[in-house]
Amino acid sequence: MQAEIIAVGTEILLGQITNTNSTYIAQGLAELGIDSYYQTVVGDNPQRLSAVIEIAAQRNDLVILTGGLGPTKDDLTKQTLAQYLNVALVESPSAMQKITAWFATNGKTMTANNRLQALYPDGAVPLTNHNGMAVGAFYQSVDSADFLLLPGPPRELTMMFDTEAKPKLAAAYGRQAQIYSRVMRFYGISESELVTKLQPLIDGQTKVTIAPYAKTNEVTLRLSAQAVTERVAKTMIDTVDQQIKACVGTFFYGYGDDNSLVTTVIKQMIAAKLSLTAAESLTAGLFQSTIGSVSGVSAIFPGGFVTYANEAKHQLVNVPQAIIDTDGVVSKTTAQAMAMGAKKQLNTAVGVSFTGVAGPGTLEGQVAGTVWIGLAYRNQPVVAHQYHFAGNRQQIRERSVMAGLDLLRHALNADMDLKK
Repeated sequence: MQAEIIAVGTEILLGQITNTNSTYIAQGLAELGIDSYYQTVVGDNPQRLSAVIEIAAQRNDLVILTGGLGPTKDDLTKQTLAQYLNVALVESPSAMQKITAWFATNGKTMTANNRLQALYPDGAVPLTNHNGMAVGAFYQSVDSADFLLLPGPPRELTMMFDTEAKPKLAAAYGRQAQIYSRVMRFYGISESELVTKLQPLIDGQTKVTIAPYAKTNEVTLRLSAQAVTERVAKTMIDTVDQQIKACVGTFFYGYGDDNSLVTTVIKQMIAAKLSLTAAESLTAGLFQSTIGSVSGVSAIFPGGFVTYANEAKHQLVNVPQAIIDTDGVVSKTTAQAMAMGAKKQLNTAVGVSFTGVAGPGTLEGQVAGTVWIGLAYRNQPVVAHQYHFAGNRQQIRERSVMAGLDLLRHALNADMDLKK
C-alpha cells in the first residue's frame, strides 16, 4: 500500500508558511503501515495541480491532497480533483448547516462563495471538519488511485486526519505491515568512516534498513524494519543492533532521536552517584554550562572553576607554578594538575580539565585547535589526552567539551565493566 501527499498552496512554495501538514500525515501513514515514497508541493494553479494529480495517481494507491478547500478564488483543489475524476461536486447537508449556523450566530452575512466549503466530490465519503467549515472527503476508486481531501489549516487538518481519516483508512485497507525504527548514536567517528566499517553489513541487509545521518559533532544510524507486529520488527532490529556494536561499539553511546552525549553521561553519573567538577581554561565554563543543562545535575555537580589566566590555575586549583613555567599551560602535566586540583578542592569523585589554544592565534608555539583534556577519575591515576580540532574558535571550544564528555563516558563504561 503506497500513498503520496500533495500539499497545495502558493504560500508554501514561496516559503511564507512551513509545510508541517505533510510531516504530520507522513507520521500517521507510517503508524497505519502505509508507505509514502513521494511528497509534492504545488501552487494554486489548476493546470499544474491537475498534472501532479495525474502523476501521483499513476504511481500510488492513495493520493492525499491538503489545502485549497476554502471559499476563496484560489481554493481550487476539490474542483480540480472532481474534474480529474469526471464527477460532480455535491453538498454535504451537515456541513452546510454548520456554515449557515456560524454566520447566524456571529451576526454576519454569508456570501455565496462560502457554500463551496460544503461541497465534495460525488461518490466520496464526506469527512467532518471539527475545527473549521471546509468539509473533507475520502474517495475510493475502482480502477484508479483513491483520494483523501484534507483542509490546509493545521488545526483543522490534524483533527480531521486523526478522528475522521485514519479510522476510514484502516477500515479500507486493513492491517498493513508497519515500519518500526530505532536510532543509534555515535561519537568519535565520522559518517564516512562509520559507513565504511559497516558497508558489508549494510550491503548484506535485506530486512533492516541502515541509514546514517551526520549531525553536529556526532553521527546517528536509523535502523528500520517493516513488520506486522512491533515484536517481530524488534527481533530483526536487535540482531542488526548487536552486529553494529560488535563492529563499532566503542563509538556507540545511546539511543533515541532526542538523546545527547551530555544527557547520557550525566545520567550515568547521577545513577552511579559520582560527583563531578571541572577546571576550564580555553572552554571558559562551556563544559559546566553544558552539563548544567541536564535536569538533576545538581545532585552530582557542586560547582567548578574557570581558570583562564595562569594565575587562576595556580590560585584556584593549585597548579604548581613550576609546571606552568617548565611545561607551559598547553601541556599534559598542566591538564593533569588542573583535573586533580579541581577534584581535591571540591572533594568530588571526578575532576575534568580543559587547556589549550582556541585561536585564532597561537599560544606557546601551539597552533589553534591544540587541546589537552585531563581526567582525575576516582582513585585511578590522573590521565590527559591531546586533541587537534579544526574549525573556528567556537567550534574548537564545542568540540573540546564533547571530547571531554566522551572521555568521561569511556571511564564510566570501564568502571562499570570492572564491577560486573
